[in-house]
Amino acid sequence: MKINYIEAPTGFNHLPDFEGIPAELGFSFPAEWAPHDATWLSWPHNPNTWPGKIEKIYPAYCQFIKLVSEGEKVKINVADRKMAEDAARMIAGLGTDMKQIFFYENPTNDAWCRDHGPAFLLNKDNGDKMIVDWGYNAWGGKYPPYDLDDVIPTRIAEQEGLKVAHPGIVMEGGSVEFNGNGTLMTTTSCLLNPNRNPDLSKEEIEDHLRKYYGVEHILWLGDGIVGDDTDGHIDDITRFVNESTVLTVIEDKVDDENYLPLQENLRSLKKCTIDGAPLTIIELPMPGAVYYQGQRLPASYANFYISNKYVIVPVFDDPNDDRALDIIQGCFPDREVVGINSVDIIWGLGSFHCLSQQEPSIQ
Repeated sequence: MKINYIEAPTGFNHLPDFEGIPAELGFSFPAEWAPHDATWLSWPHNPNTWPGKIEKIYPAYCQFIKLVSEGEKVKINVADRKMAEDAARMIAGLGTDMKQIFFYENPTNDAWCRDHGPAFLLNKDNGDKMIVDWGYNAWGGKYPPYDLDDVIPTRIAEQEGLKVAHPGIVMEGGSVEFNGNGTLMTTTSCLLNPNRNPDLSKEEIEDHLRKYYGVEHILWLGDGIVGDDTDGHIDDITRFVNESTVLTVIEDKVDDENYLPLQENLRSLKKCTIDGAPLTIIELPMPGAVYYQGQRLPASYANFYISNKYVIVPVFDDPNDDRALDIIQGCFPDREVVGINSVDIIWGLGSFHCLSQQEPSIQ
């Protein structure tokens, strides 16, 4: 099978830093629903991430790739040509248009491209695109080694011929959520955790967010959901669906461990404003608790991914699946909402949003 294969970059350690502050030069991070050129992934290969189960995740993962590829390119980091060929056979087996699939020779430690992948910024004034390469330490050093993941954005910048900025602090894509018009939402439990940037104050972290994401306003929530090993990523709890509306997960069972922290986040959201107006808040149910080998997993419908054509939602063979899909569909009249079973994938402690990172189109 002929595949689109992009060789490893050369000399990426010698790329000069982007000169200047991205925000001051007109760059910003677009909303996820803005048009994409592509979606980036890192092919899952680490058996320690899905102990005893990695082979079971590929059908759902390849179904995700097929759906995304119907509306945009899919660019996949792989260790070598053999991994690319093995992946291509699985992807093509679902009838995927392989002209939309591109394999990049970028070895990784793990599959969580939302966190170790490139953060793409656009400049609406001149049409430029650039990459921010935040530091990456596997969620506070929990899962070494992470040296390969940490250099992925700069490798991609070299392959794609894009300028790259290095802010010099740790930041993960799943910890930040954008409305595309100057507002970023995050959590104190993650960004203020001493296992990320212990020498930085809240104000100093906000300064980096403004300079390197091109935002003006920062909204803070509290804790994440039970089982989330990232210390509370925002993409498991609250998501923007337009510039002034969020979907936020709510636990109905008062005896569930997630009930109180999610109620506290709801109270915080009700105090948030954008340009002086309160947020529109739409409540999204949680699935019932999902366990594997006695461990509670971070199952959440909020970990959906907005592609050009579809909104792809993790579902869990749960009575709330259809209700959640209907609520999300009501927020995206221009896209079809599709659920993909994530019961096996969630054993890795993340789902479709955690696995993907969008590359925006120049508008």
